[in-house]
Amino acid sequence: MIKETMLAEEDFLYSRIAERLELQIENKTLKAGDKLMSLRALSKEQGISLSTAYKAYVELENKGIVEARPKSGYFVRFSKAQYPKRPEALMTVPVIQKTNVDDMIRTVYKTLTKEGMIRFSVSAPSVELIPEAKLNKAMMEALRKSPSSCTQYEEIQGNSELRKQIARQTFNWNGNITEDQIVTTQGCMEALVFCLKAVTEPGDTVAIESPVYFGIFNVLKILGLKVLEVPCHPEDGADLEYLENALQTVPVKACLFVPNFSNPVGSLMPEQRKKQLVEMLAAREIPLIEDDIYGEMYFGKTRPKTCKSFDKNGLVMLCSSVSKTLAPGYRVGWCIPGRFMDKVLSNKLTQTVSAATPTQAAIALFFETGRYDLHMRKLRKALHTQCLRYMQAISEYFPADIKVTRPQGGYVLWIELNAGINAFDVFESAIKEDISIAPGQIFSTDARFTNYIRISFGKPFDGVIDAGLKRLGELISLQQHCK
Repeated sequence: MIKETMLAEEDFLYSRIAERLELQIENKTLKAGDKLMSLRALSKEQGISLSTAYKAYVELENKGIVEARPKSGYFVRFSKAQYPKRPEALMTVPVIQKTNVDDMIRTVYKTLTKEGMIRFSVSAPSVELIPEAKLNKAMMEALRKSPSSCTQYEEIQGNSELRKQIARQTFNWNGNITEDQIVTTQGCMEALVFCLKAVTEPGDTVAIESPVYFGIFNVLKILGLKVLEVPCHPEDGADLEYLENALQTVPVKACLFVPNFSNPVGSLMPEQRKKQLVEMLAAREIPLIEDDIYGEMYFGKTRPKTCKSFDKNGLVMLCSSVSKTLAPGYRVGWCIPGRFMDKVLSNKLTQTVSAATPTQAAIALFFETGRYDLHMRKLRKALHTQCLRYMQAISEYFPADIKVTRPQGGYVLWIELNAGINAFDVFESAIKEDISIAPGQIFSTDARFTNYIRISFGKPFDGVIDAGLKRLGELISLQQHCK
């Protein structure tokens, strides 16, 4: 116990030292090429051990911010001041091409199973980031503990232990939720479908962000729903002023937004605007379906609140899963449907009856043993580091006139290319080189965002990723010169 406490204190110390040095680099107090003090000098000045000083420099080295030069010491390698500009405040493209978005989506995703493909198009955790052995252990333990070896149906609302653990997790975003308020589902998408069906009928209009994950507008189309696309700010999320004006003339029956680290933009709606959104919709009795699947992947010190945090009327229906954080293949999701609980349960009963018993029980154990919290601390750190390394490579290899978002969490970078470039042409060129990206056209209903691409940083940065980004930058430059 004493040893564990000492290790925790050491981790805290080196992280604080690394953060302070990183801030000095961001503020240009230390600039690219500057030499950092020696390990011995840092140790003496800060009153820390040589081991702690070394860990602080390694932390910065892993992020690509400093580099160790043989027999010379540590030097500043990169500053965020070298990043490209951010995309424009509201990303709307006036020219809309008449293109079949469904065909584009099929073309993008039918290539993903090809062996040797560098998959920048997949917004999910790489297999290297998934604790497979611990998940396997949780599954075996769940099967042993179950009187029926998890062969029987779960209750309609879902595994009670899993719901209890999810309820405990809501404390992190200032929630006060009980297990009785939660319904488990087979992934987040099923949760979204149940919630949409609970509050809409075919022909109704649903407001969504634009750009948005293509799976969302595909679901709306299948359900026979009309779409109101609300422009998405690259940092603050949905344009609430645009939405408020639209609500005066458009009969919106529900909103479906991703306030925390939206896909593909990666925006994080500030708390005050979340509160504003909830109050605006509550005044009109309009339900808000909140997709919070990325909420746990934050790079800061605290988890961002949800819109559900500000819900006083049961009109916010929060949906999430472990597909982006832990186990995509387990298909364990949930929703907190508020006043629409009965309708959601009715939809679940008629569509799936109950979610899979073994995976629910295994994930419940993974939560209960504290393995999930430990895994998430490691995952957040890895994703933050990967985000920085990808950004540095993109800054070095892509044309100088690109613009890139600055996500504070999640998996993706939204990149604005030169206005003359067609993102789908870039995609087709890249596929021939075994590089897969997501062209901007697939994130709208009408193939706009023609000069945007989405790149996922879900895979750890290595020589293959570096070479892939370098080649992608060359292909974009070729497209640009051909225009």
